[in-house]
Amino acid sequence: MWIVVPLICGLIFGAGLLISGMLQTTKVLDFLDVFGAWDPSLAVVMGAALAVSVPGFMLADRRSRPWLASQYFRPSKAGIDLPLVAGAALFGIGWGLVGLCPGPALESLATLSPGVIVFVGAMTVGTIGHDAWQQSQLTAERDRQLAGATDG
Repeated sequence: MWIVVPLICGLIFGAGLLISGMLQTTKVLDFLDVFGAWDPSLAVVMGAALAVSVPGFMLADRRSRPWLASQYFRPSKAGIDLPLVAGAALFGIGWGLVGLCPGPALESLATLSPGVIVFVGAMTVGTIGHDAWQQSQLTAERDRQLAGATDG
């Protein structure tokens, strides 16, 4: 069951991207071109996503635990900090330059387009680099705490 539900959700998400035309980088780039050939269809897709997800989150908030898991896995941070702003800025810059975000990029791999392959490769390297950096930060913090505990 653990594999089937995410697979179905991913297939629905991918089908939505395909049907809405959001795999076409020109759709995204035309949406961002507010002073040129502006295409509002991305806003319609985002609005439809909100129309589905907001009631879903409201329904989930009423439950003490999810249907298919023992607990919710929600972010513990609620504030805006430098890593959040930096990550959002990098995401936005990449999205604006190329017209792809991670979901459509992975789905577009099926085209074997060299540009998409490079984008997904760079995204993968960035993800691995971020995870390694975050792990080193956690290790350094743990080492500082251990050193402080033995000194005290």
